[in-house]
Amino acid sequence: MKESITITDNRSGESFEIPIVDGGIDSGPWTKQLPGLWFKDEGFAATAVTNSSITYIDGGAGQLEHRGYPIKDLAESSSFLEVAYLLLNGELPNHTELTTWEKTIAGHSDLDPEHHNNLLKAFKKDSHPMGMLTSALAALSTMYPDSREIEDPDIRSIHTINLIAKIPTIAAAAENFRNGKPIPSPREELTYTENFLAMIYGDGTQEYQPDPIFTKALEQLFILHADHEQNCSTTAVRVVGSSHADPYSAIAAGSAALSGPRHGGANEAVINMLKKIGSLENVDAFIDSVKNGDDLLWGFGHRVYKNYDPRAQIIKDTAHQLFEITGKNPQLDIALKLEEAALADDYFISRKLYPNVDFYSGLIYQSMGFPVNMFTVLFAIARTSGWLSHWNEMLERNTRIARPRQLYIGHPTREFISMEDR
Repeated sequence: MKESITITDNRSGESFEIPIVDGGIDSGPWTKQLPGLWFKDEGFAATAVTNSSITYIDGGAGQLEHRGYPIKDLAESSSFLEVAYLLLNGELPNHTELTTWEKTIAGHSDLDPEHHNNLLKAFKKDSHPMGMLTSALAALSTMYPDSREIEDPDIRSIHTINLIAKIPTIAAAAENFRNGKPIPSPREELTYTENFLAMIYGDGTQEYQPDPIFTKALEQLFILHADHEQNCSTTAVRVVGSSHADPYSAIAAGSAALSGPRHGGANEAVINMLKKIGSLENVDAFIDSVKNGDDLLWGFGHRVYKNYDPRAQIIKDTAHQLFEITGKNPQLDIALKLEEAALADDYFISRKLYPNVDFYSGLIYQSMGFPVNMFTVLFAIARTSGWLSHWNEMLERNTRIARPRQLYIGHPTREFISMEDR
C-alpha cells in the first residue's frame, strides 16, 4: 500500500496527494497547493518542526531512547558526561574519548571571578535561582563575542563545551551567593557531578568528598533529564537559535522556558502539593478535589506519554535506594499512596494520567538537601547538553528562521478616528 494521504479542496473539487515520510507529511506540497491556508495547532500538538536523529519517544509504549539507546540502559550503565557526549556526537565515547572529553570539560569549568562577582552583586539575596541562572547565561555572551560566529563548527564546539562546563559552576555560585558563601572553584580530581556537590555543600577544602550515594543519585537524575525531544524549552532554544543568535542567548531562552511550573518547575509544584496534602489521611479527599476541578494533580500525565513515563520508574527505584541512606522522607508515603489511589481510579486511568519524572525527582532533591527553588536549576544543568545538541543539529541543517503563521480574528480594516472624535 502506498504511504500517502489525498486531500480534496471542496471549494474547487481539486485533489492532491502528499506522501507520508517517517510518519509525517511535508507542509511544502500543502502550502503550494493551498496557499494562504494555515493549520491551527496551538501548542504545536500535531506539528513536527524538524527531522531529528537525537531522541526517540513512543508515548504510547512509554519508550525513550537517545541515539537508539534505551534510557534505562543509559541511566544504569553510563555517566552523565558519557550521555552528553552521545547526544552531541551521535555515538558513545570509547575510553580515550571519554577521558579526553572529561578533561576538556573540567578545563573550562571555572568562572571569571571579577565578572561573576559583579554580576551577582546585582541580585538580591532572596532572588530565585532560576532567574539568576538565566541572567548569568545571557551575560556570558558579552564575555565571548566570537560566539556569534555560529556558522563556524569549531567555534560552536568551543562554546558548547564552555556552556556544559560552566553551568554547574554558575548554579553553585548563585546558590552560595544566596547563602552568603564565597564563589566556589571546581577541583581537578573530582568528576563533573562530584564537583557540583562539592561546590554546593563543601567547606572549600580539598578534604571534602561528596557522598558517593548522593553522587550516584544526582548523576542518574542528570542523565534522565539530559534530553526529551522537542519540548517547550528545546523549542525556545531552537526558535532563538534559528535567528542565528549566539548560543548563550539561545540557552538562556531555554532556561527561561524551563522555569515555568508547567515545564521544569513541575517537581517544585509536586513538593508544594504534597505539603498541602499534609498526611496520608488527606489523600482520598485530595483525589476527590482533583476530580472536581478544585486542585491540580502535579507530577501526573505528560504531553507525550500516554503510558507510564519510563524515567519515572527508574527514579522511583532511585528514591527508595537514597532514602535507605537519608531516612525516609515522610512525603514519600503520601506520594506512594497518591500514586496508588490515582492508578486505581477510572477517572485517571481513562485520561491516561500516569506518574511522570517530576513526581519523584523533587523528593530526591529534597532528601539531598537542595532547597525547593533550586530544583529547576538542577534540571537546567542536565538539559543544557540536550539543548546544545538540538541547537547544533539545527545549524548543521541550515534550518530556516522560525516564523509561525496565525489566523487573524481581529477587526477588519476600519477608519482612523481623530483624537477629537473619540
